[in-house]
Amino acid sequence: MLVWVVYDIEKNPVRSKVAKACLNAGIYRVQKSVFLGELNATQVDELALRIKHLIDEQRDSVYIFPMCREDFGHVRLLGQAFDKELVTDEVRALFL
Repeated sequence: MLVWVVYDIEKNPVRSKVAKACLNAGIYRVQKSVFLGELNATQVDELALRIKHLIDEQRDSVYIFPMCREDFGHVRLLGQAFDKELVTDEVRALFL
C-alpha cells in the first residue's frame, strides 16, 4: 500500500531521526516533513513503532496515512506540490 508520513516535530535532532527512519523504511521525501512510499502492513507497523520511540508524544505529531493506488489516482496537486530537489525520480513518476 502507498503510505504518506506527515509530521510536525519540534526539535531538529528528533525531526532528523524521524526523517532517517522514513528513508530507512524505503519511503521517499516529497517535502521537508512529508514522505511517501510503498510499504506492507508489517513495515508500516515497524515504522510507526520506531517513530513512536523517537518523538515526544506531548509535543510532536506524526500522521501515517495508508492509501490505495486507486485513491492515490484521485489526489489533486495544486501549485508546487513537492520540492523537486528533495524527491527522487520514483516519486515524481508516481505523481505524473
